[in-house]
Formats: sequence, structure tokens, C-alpha cells
Amino acid sequence: MPTAPINGIELFYEDSDAENTDGKPVVFFMHGAGGNHMSWWQQVPTFRQAYRCIAIDHRGFGRSLDTTGEGTAKFIDDLEALVDHLGVGELSIVAQSMGGRASLGYAVRHPERVKALVMADTWGFFDWPEQQERARSMQPAVTTPLVHRALAEQYQQDNPAMTFLYRQIQGLNPPREGSPVTAPGAPTLEQVRACSVPTLCLVGADDGVTPPPLIKALADELPSAEYVEVPGAGHSVYFEQPQRFNELVGDFLAKHR
Repeated sequence: MPTAPINGIELFYEDSDAENTDGKPVVFFMHGAGGNHMSWWQQVPTFRQAYRCIAIDHRGFGRSLDTTGEGTAKFIDDLEALVDHLGVGELSIVAQSMGGRASLGYAVRHPERVKALVMADTWGFFDWPEQQERARSMQPAVTTPLVHRALAEQYQQDNPAMTFLYRQIQGLNPPREGSPVTAPGAPTLEQVRACSVPTLCLVGADDGVTPPPLIKALADELPSAEYVEVPGAGHSVYFEQPQRFNELVGDFLAKHR
């Protein structure tokens, strides 16, 4: 299985076109805290028709053991190092929830290399005190584990088998401690406002983890952002409504190939 020796760890990734790296545009898939590279099983088979799809395991998730103990503080550096390790010039990025940390951070650092950015159910968790306070006010003391809040309640009731699968994918991650909302090296609001990368800010209308107002606030700050709210979906549009997610993301990526 492919791993990259970067920043003191072996970072795991899956590459849909590892043996034929010329020609297709590259898309990186960055999972959330409830998943790993396997989260994208409903996306990669679709997008690999037209794109070279690279799905990673963040350090501390899936098969990427965080042997240095640096956690989220290295997420941006890890993505940066992996892109260089693979010799990728330009890329698009699809980020889910926690995956927005590295993805937005990388886009701010390298806007000339990122053709398109999808921020799904995430505001990027960057250095934005007002947004952090807004997030806290929308999420009073919650005792339910994130894995039980990541899917809309109605979806869980209607789809017990898929709900079980979602939790099984999450359960394959190694134990870890909670991570801070922001990590060292996160971009500032001023840097985000200056980021001209075309961005799709997408959120489930019933997202109780990062509610729509948080995602709309991000879209309002980005100079080249589109905002889409998906009715009937919770915090995991990619998993709950994969066909709609793939349509929205596919159309957006196609505009910026």
C-alpha cells in the first residue's frame, strides 16, 4: 500500500492512477474526523473516470500513524509535502469537515497551484475568533459523540445499514485525543480574504456540527466562492446524498479544469 515518508511519519494515500500520472487533472480528497481515505467510496469510482483521485489518511487516522504526536498542527505541512512528493503541479481539493483545515490552509499558501477548492460542511477552522465564537454559540454543551451527530437524524432512521457502515469506517481509526479548533500555522482571516481560489462552500441544511450560517460566513469572506445548501442532509452530504454531492462537485470541478 502506498505511503509517503514525510514530516517524520509514513502518510498513507490511495492513488487511482498511480501507474499513469500524465494527462488527467488531479483531485485530492481530504476526509473529516469521522472518517479516513475509505470515506470516499461513493466518490472515487465516479470521479476517477475523468480525474486522478488521491485520497489520503490524515496523520492519526486510518493507516497514517501519528508517530511524532504533532496532530493537526502538521496537517497543512503534510498536504504540502505529499503534493511535492508525488510531483503534482496543479490540483483541485475536495475537503470534508476537518479536512478543510489542511485544504484551506494549502490554498492560502499556494493559490497559484489550486484550480478549485470544495469546502464541504467545513469553515476551515482557521484563525478567526468571531467565527469560533459563533460556532460555540451554535453548539451548546454537547455530550453525544461526533460520530453520532455526523449524519442527519432522519437519515439514520431511514438508513440503518448505511449508518452502521459510516460508524465502522470511523471505527477503523486509531484512538486519538481531541484536537483544538485551530492549530498553529492556520491562516488568518486577512489571508483567507485574499485567497482567490475558486471555492464551492457546500453544507447540509440539517448540519448540526457546522450549521449553514457558519459555512455561509466563510463563503461571504472568500472573493471567489459559491454557496450551496443541500436540503435534507446533515453534516455528511458526501455520504448521505452522494449522487447530489457528486453532481455539485463534478459540475464545479469541470468549470475549473
